[in-house]
Amino acid sequence: MGQKVLVVDDEKLIVKGIRFSLEQDGMEVDCAYDGEEALAMIREKEYDIILLDVMLPKLTGFEVCQQVREFSSVPVVMLTAKGDDMDKILGLDYGADDYITKPFNILEVKARIKAIMRRTRKKVAEKEPRKVVDKGELHLDCESRRLNIGGREINLTAKEFDLLELMALNPNKVYSRDHLLNAVWGYDYPGDVRTVDVHIRRLREKIEQNPSEPKYVHTKWGVGYYFNV
Repeated sequence: MGQKVLVVDDEKLIVKGIRFSLEQDGMEVDCAYDGEEALAMIREKEYDIILLDVMLPKLTGFEVCQQVREFSSVPVVMLTAKGDDMDKILGLDYGADDYITKPFNILEVKARIKAIMRRTRKKVAEKEPRKVVDKGELHLDCESRRLNIGGREINLTAKEFDLLELMALNPNKVYSRDHLLNAVWGYDYPGDVRTVDVHIRRLREKIEQNPSEPKYVHTKWGVGYYFNV
C-alpha cells in the first residue's frame, strides 16, 4: 500500500492535478476542499502526510494545522500563494513541518513528500532500544514519543519532540541553530534558522513553567541551545 496523502485546497483544478500526479507514483490520495472537512477527515483516518492550503473556507489552513497538532504529529506541508517570509514562519509557528509557495511545480511537491517520507523511514529503521529521560518532574519516553511533566501529558508537534529528544539525550551539549536545523529538518530543507527559534519558543511555552527563565531548554548566547541536566 502506498503512502496515504490528504490534499486540502478549495481550488479543485489544483487538487485534481496533485491527486493525479501523486496517484501515478502509487500514493493513496484523499481530498478536502475546506478547513472543517479536512479536520474531520484527519480525525477519522491516519495519513502519512497532509498538503494543506493556507486560504481555505470555514477554517484557514493555519487554524486546521493548529487544531491537528492537538492530537496528531502527522507531517503537514503548507501550500501558500503568499511569498512573504512572515507568512511562512507563521505557518511553522502553528506546527507545520514545511511549506511550498504557489505557483509550484508538481515535481517539487513530490520531492518534498519523498524527502519527508525518507526521514520518517530512516527514524523507524534506526530505532534503538527504549530510551527514557527523567529530569525532575519531566519524563520523556523516546520510544512512545510521549512527554509527561508532573504527571501531565504534554502534546508536542513532531518537530518539537525531535528537538527536545535530540537535546535531552545529549544533555549540556550546546547545539547551534544550523546544527539543529540540519539534524531535525534535514539538509534539503529550504528554510532558515529562524525556523529553529520559532520551534524552541513554542517548545518552551509548553514545557517551561516560566519560558523566560527556562528550567530545561537553555540558550547559550551567541552559540545555540542545550538541555540542562
